[in-house]
Amino acid sequence: MEKYSVLMSVYAKEKPEYLKDSIQSILQQTEQPSEFILVKDGLLTAELDQVINIFTIQYPSLFLIVSLEKNQGIATALNEGLKQCHYELVARMDSDDIAVPDRCKWQLEIFSAQDVDIVGGIAAEFESNPKQIISYRKLPEKQEEILSFARRRNPFNHSCVMFRKSAVLAVGGYHFFRFFEDYDLWVRMLRNGAKGYNLPKVLVHMRVGNGLYHRRGGLQYVIIMVKFRWYLFHKRFTNFLDFLVCTLGQTCVCFMPEWARKLFYKKMLRNSNSDPL
Repeated sequence: MEKYSVLMSVYAKEKPEYLKDSIQSILQQTEQPSEFILVKDGLLTAELDQVINIFTIQYPSLFLIVSLEKNQGIATALNEGLKQCHYELVARMDSDDIAVPDRCKWQLEIFSAQDVDIVGGIAAEFESNPKQIISYRKLPEKQEEILSFARRRNPFNHSCVMFRKSAVLAVGGYHFFRFFEDYDLWVRMLRNGAKGYNLPKVLVHMRVGNGLYHRRGGLQYVIIMVKFRWYLFHKRFTNFLDFLVCTLGQTCVCFMPEWARKLFYKKMLRNSNSDPL
């Protein structure tokens, strides 16, 4: 199969055990990566550096560490890492999630069989134990469905996408748009003619918790969300009805008590069945 790079960024607040499990899940892929680009977004703790050092000593020819002097956020970190990727296909991975063993093999098979630029899949969400899945984030499979879905919701699970480097660079890479860096990238790529596909398979076990639901509430999030929704409307990716429905709906959710917001995500925006299909 075609060679591919893995792209991950990590910052000081990550837990060492999460980073270790995440990296290990990539090293255990049935179709091994040809390189692993790990961006240190600012100074890390000694414990995180120790985890990274263990892997780089074990796999000196696989890992390339990119060190940023200051924490600059995920958009800058991933752009810097993308510059170092030598291969056209790049697998994104978050520093606290766990990839399933066949994740990259399945994605490479799609790139081999179809004319696509982004391949994602289902994210199985868990809180503390990866074996205790609480919900699934399943997304539309084919291009036309993805385009329609993207008008109101993020069409790809960022932590498990594999994309063509050239298609990302063609639209200028990641832009700073707090909370929406990946959604913004997908929209610009789709508007530029990029083709997407979401596998009807679980590709990653995604760590969620109260921190996630806390970040998606409050006035600050609402202000940024409205700006992003207006940007989509201004670029004519969405219509005014999309803008109204999304801004009003998300504003209501943002001002819910955190326990209610968590329940809403699980019951209304996720598939909580044992079988995600």
